[in-house]
Amino acid sequence: MRNRVMLSTAALLAALVLTGSSASADPVTLAIDPEHSNVGFSVRHLFTRVQGRFKEFSGAFSFDEANPSASSVTANIKAASVDTNVEARDKDLRSKRFFDVETYPTLTFTSKSVEKLSASKFKIAGTLTMHGVAKDVVLDAEFLGKGKDPWGNLRYGFRAATTVNRKDFGMQWNEVVEAGGVLVGDEVEITLDIEAVPAE
Repeated sequence: MRNRVMLSTAALLAALVLTGSSASADPVTLAIDPEHSNVGFSVRHLFTRVQGRFKEFSGAFSFDEANPSASSVTANIKAASVDTNVEARDKDLRSKRFFDVETYPTLTFTSKSVEKLSASKFKIAGTLTMHGVAKDVVLDAEFLGKGKDPWGNLRYGFRAATTVNRKDFGMQWNEVVEAGGVLVGDEVEITLDIEAVPAE
């Protein structure tokens, strides 16, 4: 009877050790897959919203699934890759009136902290540098899951969003319209749909 109790206790301890080791898995280093990701934005134009995106970007994560607060992320976006599906408008956005891509060719984001809200949702605080101005922003982020694609490659999914005021980043240009108000809104909604793979 004593031996049976000792064996049961040993088995329980082993299970606890294995469970603990599974929950404290090492962070994984991930790279953004730009072919399956999107960096988008929308801003008000008169009465509706114009959608846009950046076609060229890269980024890396240190993702700790068991302890998201230990995670970090950096990202780089090529300003000249802005795309709103209208070439004349895109040319204007690249000009000195907005992104001024010749002077400020890159947008960057570097995280400072990650706050866990639930098993899959968290807030990422960090510094966004755009148009030569660095400002603290907070992303509402969600881990969508992980799994292998049909070719056996492990993939991770994330979604994040935030809203910034373009004037905070020195983009002051606007035009007053006849009906009152202005042509372009100040608040820009940013949405990130990210698929990432383990970095080589």
